Amino acid sequence: MSIVSIAFRVATALVFSATSVLATENQPVAWDDLIDQSAQTFEDPYRDLTYDQIENLREIIIETARIAEGGLGHADKALSEDRISGAKELLADDGIDADWLIDQRWVVADRREKAATAANPDLDGQTVTLAGFAILAPADADGTTVVYLVPERGMCSHTPPPNANQMIRARVKGDWNPTSMHQPVRLTGKLSVKETRHSFRIVDGEVPMRASYVLDATEVETAPSFGSPPKATNGWAASIAEKLRASGQLPGQLGAATE
Repeated sequence: MSIVSIAFRVATALVFSATSVLATENQPVAWDDLIDQSAQTFEDPYRDLTYDQIENLREIIIETARIAEGGLGHADKALSEDRISGAKELLADDGIDADWLIDQRWVVADRREKAATAANPDLDGQTVTLAGFAILAPADADGTTVVYLVPERGMCSHTPPPNANQMIRARVKGDWNPTSMHQPVRLTGKLSVKETRHSFRIVDGEVPMRASYVLDATEVETAPSFGSPPKATNGWAASIAEKLRASGQLPGQLGAATE
């Protein structure tokens, strides 16, 4: 968890100004509580592979697909077969059965999918209170305000959406609407385990919003501004910029990449 996130959670507990009185019977929850922990432990033979091992697997899959498509000349087919054989030998030297591992890729994908979407069944139907950042979505057909609550500022706009079990689609009763993108809020209402999928424009393009929960929010607390979060250096972008500067393709004053 980032320092900014910890500071946000502490601050929300201290300085939230209530726009209405909280219901007396509710369960404060943290984002980690939303995850079904029983789905998080599973066998994943890909987890500890090195970059080179993954690249060898990728080459086997690509070259095998080329051969299966047909149309290769004798020389090209022989080249693809040599590449497959060489990659398998390198993996075998590391004690890896390439054929078995490739067969497991969809099994592992299903396990990862479940881990990312599995909701905590104990929270289904409970009245809960949860703090996060609100992203305004198109209203429901009946005109009810809809927001997505996410655990980190910037999600779905500057970074990809979180896992489905870390995002809540909230229907907010009353006339409240977020006054800014990623407005800090704390919502209280009935939480339901219900997967939804919607897409709508956020900042600069359509974003698929998949949530494992729906919240019928009856109480809204808004927080005063905590100030702009500190700029976080994107190390990957910074390293690319440095290489470009070194090659003379990027002026020295550019390339201070941030989120």
